[in-house]
Amino acid sequence: MFIEFRSTVEDAVAAALAARDLPTDDLGIEEPPDGVDAVLASSVAFRLAGEVGAPPPQVAAEVAAEIDAADYDYLGEITTQGPYLNFAPSDDYYADTLDAAGAETYGRLPEKDESVVVEHTSANPTGPVHVGRARNPIIGDAIANAIDYAGYDVERHYYVNDAGRQVAVFTWAYETFDEADLPEPEREKPDYDLVRYYRKGNSYLEDADEAAVEEAEAEIEAIMQGLEAGDEETFERVSEVVDTVLEGMTQTLSRLPAEFDEFVKETRFMRSGATDDVVERLQALDEAFLEDDAWQLDLSERGIDKEFVFLRSDGTTLYTTRDLAHHEWKFEHFDRAVTVVGEDHKLTFTQLRETLELLDHDTEQLDQVFFSWVNLPGGEGMSTREGTGVDLDDLLDEAVDRARAEVEDRMDDRIREDDLTEADVERIARQVGIGAVRYDIVAKQPSKAITFEWERALDFEAQSAPYVQYVHARCRGILDGESVPADIDADALDAPEERDLLRTIARFPAVIEEAAEDLEPHRIATYTRTFAERFNAFYRECPVIDAESEKLRDARLALVAAAAHTIGNALDVLGVAAPESM
Repeated sequence: MFIEFRSTVEDAVAAALAARDLPTDDLGIEEPPDGVDAVLASSVAFRLAGEVGAPPPQVAAEVAAEIDAADYDYLGEITTQGPYLNFAPSDDYYADTLDAAGAETYGRLPEKDESVVVEHTSANPTGPVHVGRARNPIIGDAIANAIDYAGYDVERHYYVNDAGRQVAVFTWAYETFDEADLPEPEREKPDYDLVRYYRKGNSYLEDADEAAVEEAEAEIEAIMQGLEAGDEETFERVSEVVDTVLEGMTQTLSRLPAEFDEFVKETRFMRSGATDDVVERLQALDEAFLEDDAWQLDLSERGIDKEFVFLRSDGTTLYTTRDLAHHEWKFEHFDRAVTVVGEDHKLTFTQLRETLELLDHDTEQLDQVFFSWVNLPGGEGMSTREGTGVDLDDLLDEAVDRARAEVEDRMDDRIREDDLTEADVERIARQVGIGAVRYDIVAKQPSKAITFEWERALDFEAQSAPYVQYVHARCRGILDGESVPADIDADALDAPEERDLLRTIARFPAVIEEAAEDLEPHRIATYTRTFAERFNAFYRECPVIDAESEKLRDARLALVAAAAHTIGNALDVLGVAAPESM
């Protein structure tokens, strides 16, 4: 209802200004000042004071006098406080919010005729996923979820680098070394099995004698050239390695969970001829030049000092060259393309965008979200090549173990009487532990570096995942064995805590809309913390099952059901489980 209410307030203020022949280009609609019993406010009086020739409080009062709330749906009392016009909703606003949030799909916006592809994670298939890169699938998945809730047709893609030197080294190493040459794998998973070959290969290239290294490099170069030439046998050799590692990586990502609709391989565009076509068109640009037998673009007139090399002297293309063909394919099949990528790729993606514009593409449909790294206390490194750092599997295992210990510590006599089984404890530990990791990471703005700390992430009393998850579990506990009547008198919900909770519930679709539009899922995390505070205030002050009348009991049951749908779906957008019990 908040979206409709916001539109109503905008219409009312615009009509009032027009009636006084005042400009309506900036209505100043914003959150009301603290302590004001309103849902929205307008600061337009600040802007108009000079034009009207009167102090802002007087302008605010004159604009308010032009508005008849009876002419507008959902508009209740209109008040002024200093320069602000404050707008409270009508009783219908609360009743319709309660009714709308009674649906399990509450928060989902109407379907739009627009398709969006969200590319995220796209980690090189050279070994297990590391903690330092964990922010990509978590943010990317939440962005895709928000866009989906906002009504868009969304596909989630993983772009597979199966044509670069790293993969060529990996393939050579896999075919060169024997199991006897390798240490035991750290886990019984495909990615942990094969990464041993990659590490062994890199160690060999660093330590072997010059003649042996030259021989190995020749084989690696032959693999790269074979891929460039579209050789089927070479592609199959590389695919055996890449697909096996990806199988293990996706097993890890599914624990978050982060699922993908399609794994799009670089070699797809090399084999189709799309990459060669891009190279030919780049060579024809005025900005193209040949230096040291390598083709480059001079992008200095576009504010980029570093030349963009798109074809090496040996005739092989680069990642970004192939990604140009990839993005042209995206533009052909989707209305909007979103890429979530590490901040260390900013220059590369700036070159990509500018080059796409040189190729006559409208890059307005292209959005990039850059994220900074996740660090652990102590600053552990995250190099796949060296085999150092902390794997995401390790982090998730520890999250579940720590959550299990916390849950067992909190198993008081009441919970034991409820017969909480070992399977229940394991379920809760998994939901809370992994939820804590996701929530703590997605709750921060992507551009800010973060250090993951267990004490904060698993704090049941602070504004963390367990704190928010417990609100959903509490809602389900209240509703357990109860049925919400079809006919509810929403006017019975007149306590301040009830109205505050309803107002917060009403805002949820607008939060989804904003998060999807701006690609900022952390806004939803912020919303869940506010929601938890509002619900807990309601829970403390407004008994549900033991309400003073049946009418009030029914209305509060409906309010709890609406709260459960709201917080459950908000957690769903964030990719955090909403436990039925905790």
